[in-house]
Parts: sequence; structure tokens; C-alpha cells
Amino acid sequence: MFMALPNDNVKEVDLYRDSLVRYLGYSNEVGESFRSLIHVRIVHGSYVIASGYVLADAIDKAIKASRTFVNGNSSEEKMMKHDDKSIFEFASIKPSFISFCDTLCWQGLASVIIPGFTINRVCALTYRLLSMTKLQQTSRKWSTTVVGLSAIPFIIKPIDNSVDYLLNKTLRKVLYKSDSHKD
Repeated sequence: MFMALPNDNVKEVDLYRDSLVRYLGYSNEVGESFRSLIHVRIVHGSYVIASGYVLADAIDKAIKASRTFVNGNSSEEKMMKHDDKSIFEFASIKPSFISFCDTLCWQGLASVIIPGFTINRVCALTYRLLSMTKLQQTSRKWSTTVVGLSAIPFIIKPIDNSVDYLLNKTLRKVLYKSDSHKD
């Protein structure tokens, strides 16, 4: 086994975003795509898997934020050193909480809520349109599933970008605002 030496140029691999674990976040879209073929409980189970992924990522980011703060690499700590009036009551809890909330909201919207709703509506529309044809029900269901699965790669980037924009204009303005008190 080789031991890696510390190197500032090496980027840390994010288990939840840079590995196969990332695909757990898409489980609800897959469940929605198969809704016409499987029992609804399995679809709900796919949401449990995706939500577990979201929660695990949020916890992971909170732990990393806490470690970064404690190890002296955070902008919050630098702010505390340079501005005596900006002292956090529970020093490492605040960056952890901010990171947890930011990740939970972003992942919840971008990985579960919006894509699940989008694929659900794409599949419902597809099935309804195919119901107007002479296709047999089995063919309609499988076609709907294929359309739903095919749509997943096309919705990811637009949803991710939209959620970034939304959170930058709302929640992140509140989470990342300066805590300095003006006397």
C-alpha cells in the first residue's frame, strides 16, 4: 500500500459528487421512470434512497466544514481574527450548520424534488399522449419508461444551474451574510 504525501495540488475526491455514489441521487428519477411498470412502494423506496443520499452528503459537508474551520483554513476564522466584533458563540458549529443547510437545500431541490417532479410529469404526459394511439398498454408503459429514463441526462444541468441561481438569490444571501455588528 502506498501512502500519499500531502500536496496542495491534489484535489480531494468528493465521495458524493465524484464517484459512483452520486448515482444514488438519481434513484428517484429512475423510480419515477418505472412508475407505470412497478408498484408505487418501490417508487417511494427510490425517494428514500435519494433522500438518504442527500442527507449523507449534507452531513459529510458539515463535518468537512467543521474540520476546515478547526484546522484554520476557513474564511470565517480569518474574519474572526481580523474583526473582534465578529465572534461566533459556538465557533465550529456555524460553518458546519451553514454547510449542512446549503447542501441539504441544494441537493434536496436539485437531486430529489425538482427532477422527481420533472420526470413524473414527462412520464405522465408521454403515457397520456401514447394512450391516444393504438399501442397496447404494455408497449405504452415500456415506452413511457424509456422516455423517462432518456430524459434524465437532459434535465440534470439545467436543474443544477437553476437551483444554484435560486439559492444564490435567496438562501445563500442569508446563510453567508456577514455577522459583524455595527455599534
